Amino acid sequence: MDQFEIMTNTPEETGEFAERLARYLKAGDVITLEGDLGAGKTTFTKGLAKGLGVKKTVNSPTFTIIKEYKGRLPFYHMDVYRLDDSFEDLGFDEYFEGGGVTVVEWAHLIEDQLPQELLSLSIYREDDTVRKIVLKPYGERYNELCKEIIS
Repeated sequence: MDQFEIMTNTPEETGEFAERLARYLKAGDVITLEGDLGAGKTTFTKGLAKGLGVKKTVNSPTFTIIKEYKGRLPFYHMDVYRLDDSFEDLGFDEYFEGGGVTVVEWAHLIEDQLPQELLSLSIYREDDTVRKIVLKPYGERYNELCKEIIS
């Protein structure tokens, strides 16, 4: 599996990278996001939503688990941080296999429910503003997507 890295120097650059990525996304795409609190997951997600044409304000769905937005494609933003091992099937596959783009924060917590093919992003805080974004594609479509966006 290939791995790709990009460095951003400001929150704006992180958002712009996500916005650029959004132009390549299509229905059924799944992106997972990992990173410490304050690493830039929400900044990235806002940029992605902007690139998908979402007009509403995007914020973390921490207490609601899933927020849905309308744009060029439906945009599903999940934050599964507060789920515990006893959660029932919440129908994640309906989102993953649906007609929109899904972003899952803290995805490792529902790893057994994720599709096999997806784009995994980890955001690392290098200092106050610099971020290293590591992209790990699972599946040929995402591998080609990474090559296109990083080139």
